[in-house]
Amino acid sequence: MESPTKVAVVVLAAGSGTRFGHSTNKVWLPLSGRRIISRSLVNASRNFPLGRIVLVIHPSDADLANVTLEREVQGVHVEIVFGGATRHESEHNALQHLAPAIRGGEIEVVIIHDGARPLATPQLFLEITKAAKQFGGAIPTIPVDSRELERMQRDTMVRVQTPQGFIARELLEAYNKAAIDGFIGTDTAACIEKYAPSITTLTVSADVSNIKITFPQDLAIAEHVLALRRYRD
Repeated sequence: MESPTKVAVVVLAAGSGTRFGHSTNKVWLPLSGRRIISRSLVNASRNFPLGRIVLVIHPSDADLANVTLEREVQGVHVEIVFGGATRHESEHNALQHLAPAIRGGEIEVVIIHDGARPLATPQLFLEITKAAKQFGGAIPTIPVDSRELERMQRDTMVRVQTPQGFIARELLEAYNKAAIDGFIGTDTAACIEKYAPSITTLTVSADVSNIKITFPQDLAIAEHVLALRRYRD
């Protein structure tokens, strides 16, 4: 197994279930026999046996997280960090948790992943990590497909997914600067673009099946994708 040894993967799971229409965070819902977040963590960690895996949760989910990790994510050491009111704040909290190791050179690349994307493959995490280490940053993208856009726009616009990876020191510094300014980015790449513009962020072609579980119908799509993957295996 090929694996960078100085990588940390941060999986975000501190949101709410508001848009999903559920009383709890959607990442704790079952998906083909295993919770959504469990699938995200297993995929995120598979190629990084020496890496650090950080799960960012809401404090009220601590007991549920511990039970889930014990039952469904066996063999993976997962560090739990409490998130903030926004995605950006949750990312910042995770980076502060990792800061001593980043500054000490123990972590070279940090990968940030949305826990509600359980279909991101282990191979995608590895590709993003390799590209980030080589170029400074990497994000997975898929082409925009909409009849509302002109042909020229469709050829130049993409949808950005996660996992997103960046050189650890620059990422930490960018979030520290953002904290001073009170900046809140929509995703990791947005903060890097504003506070570390010298970093080259490579776009990596991703799969349309790497969907984010946002609405109830997305669960049915994800179950279908998992069934197809098992069939192919």
